[in-house]
Amino acid sequence: MMTTKIAGRRRPLGGGSQKSWFSPGKGGSAGQISLRTGIKRHWQIYILVLPAVLYTVVFAYGPLYGLVLAFKDYRPYLGYLESPFVGWKHFIRFFRSNKFEQVIANTLILSFYQLLAGFPLPIILALCLNYIPSRPFKKLVQNITYAPYFVSTVVVVSMLSIFFSQSTGMVNNIREALGLGRRLYMGSPTAFRHMYVWSGVWQSMGWNSIIYFAGLSSVDETLHEAARVDGASIFQRILYVDLPMLKPTIVTLFILNTGKLMSVGFEKAYLMQNSLNIGASEIISTYVYSIGMLEQQYSYSTAINLFNSVINLIMVLTVNYISQKLSETSIW
Repeated sequence: MMTTKIAGRRRPLGGGSQKSWFSPGKGGSAGQISLRTGIKRHWQIYILVLPAVLYTVVFAYGPLYGLVLAFKDYRPYLGYLESPFVGWKHFIRFFRSNKFEQVIANTLILSFYQLLAGFPLPIILALCLNYIPSRPFKKLVQNITYAPYFVSTVVVVSMLSIFFSQSTGMVNNIREALGLGRRLYMGSPTAFRHMYVWSGVWQSMGWNSIIYFAGLSSVDETLHEAARVDGASIFQRILYVDLPMLKPTIVTLFILNTGKLMSVGFEKAYLMQNSLNIGASEIISTYVYSIGMLEQQYSYSTAINLFNSVINLIMVLTVNYISQKLSETSIW
C-alpha cells in the first residue's frame, strides 16, 4: 500500500483498514487531541496572541451587548434590562424623520466620491514608482507621500482652515491676484465635499500604496524579462504582468472599502462642519453623535448606528459574492 509521511506518521493513500494518523484515540476526538497538542507544543505563541484576543473580546464583542438599547426606551436609572421594550419604534422614527434622506444621501455621496477618488490613486502611485530606475529618488518620493499619513486629523482641518480662509487664505489670495473674487470655502456645501475627499487622498495615498508595493515586489522578474524580449512597452507590462498579479489584492481591498461606504470618518467631518455647510456635512456618524451625546437620546442613536452597521454588512456580503462569481476572488 502506498503511504505518505505526514507529521512523523505514515498515512495510507489507498484503501485499507489501516488507521490514519488523524484517527481519534482514547483521549477523545481528533480535533480535541490536535488542539490540546498544539497548545502544549506552541504555548509561547498562544501567550503572545492572548492579549490581542482579550482586547478583541473586551472592546469589540463586549460592547455588542449594548445593541439592546436600539429596541428599548432606555432610562439610565432602570438600566439595560429593566428599560421598557419598544421593538422597532426607533428605527421607524428614523425612517420617517426629515433627516433620513439628507444624512443617507450625504453619506453615500461622500463615500462614493471618496472611493472613486481615493482607491485607484495608490495603485497608480505604486505602479509609477515601481518603474523609476533611480532608487534614491524612489525612496524620497515614498517618504514624502508617506509623511502626511502621520499628520493628525485636527492638524489637517486646521491647515484647510488656514489655506482656504476667506480673508487671509493662500487660495483666496491667489484668486484675488488673478482678478477673481474671494470665496468662503469653509462655508460652502459643494466645497466641503471636495476639500474633505482630496485632503483625505493627500493624507492616505502614500500609506495605502504600501500594500501594492509589497504585491509588486513579489512579481517574478522573468515575466518582465520575457515581456521585454517580446517588445512590450512599459504600459503593456503594467497591463499584462503587474495588474494581473495585483488583482487579488485589489479585489480584496475594494471589498473591504465597499463595506465602509456608510461609515465615513466622524472626526474630520465633525471638525469641518458648521452652520453654513451642514446641508452637505451632516452624515450618519455626526448625526448619531449629536443625537446620542448632545441630546442624550441613547436608544435612538443606537438604532441609527445599528442600521448603518447592517447596511455595511449587507454591502460587504453582496460585493464579495459578486466578486467571487465574476473574478473568482473573494475574502471568503
